[in-house]
Amino acid sequence: MRKFILSLIDPFYPVFRSVMDLQTYRYGVCGAGNTSLDILVYFLCYNVFLQREALNLGFITISPHIAAFIGGFLVSFPVGFYVMRTIVFTESNLRGRTQLVRYFSVIVLNLVLNYTLLKVFVEYLGMFPTVSKIIITFFAVLVSYLLQRKFSFGTIKT
Repeated sequence: MRKFILSLIDPFYPVFRSVMDLQTYRYGVCGAGNTSLDILVYFLCYNVFLQREALNLGFITISPHIAAFIGGFLVSFPVGFYVMRTIVFTESNLRGRTQLVRYFSVIVLNLVLNYTLLKVFVEYLGMFPTVSKIIITFFAVLVSYLLQRKFSFGTIKT
């Protein structure tokens, strides 16, 4: 799978070589792909599966924009970890379990950020949910990049 993904994205790197290194390029492409997947799943959950209606689980009712957010997360988390570990941050010498725990902790921070801002944008500011998600995603990507590069997939000096 790694070779296939690299064969799709690396041929376009020469266009960006003068402005970024290969790792940053791969992070951008993989992150954009995973973010697009997340937004697509969010949109489908919100508009198609939930039909903009709350999700009643019997013991709790979840608003449609939050339920769609959870759906997007359930798809984008494993995909994101896979591409970050195998495509972008291949030089990390941290154990896979350590990477996963650290990746998850950064994602939890982003989840809290996303949840809080979605609640504010949609419920208090009256913004459209998909537009709110896109705006929030830009901020979350910056935070995630900085933390993933230095924390989740860093290297231990030996």
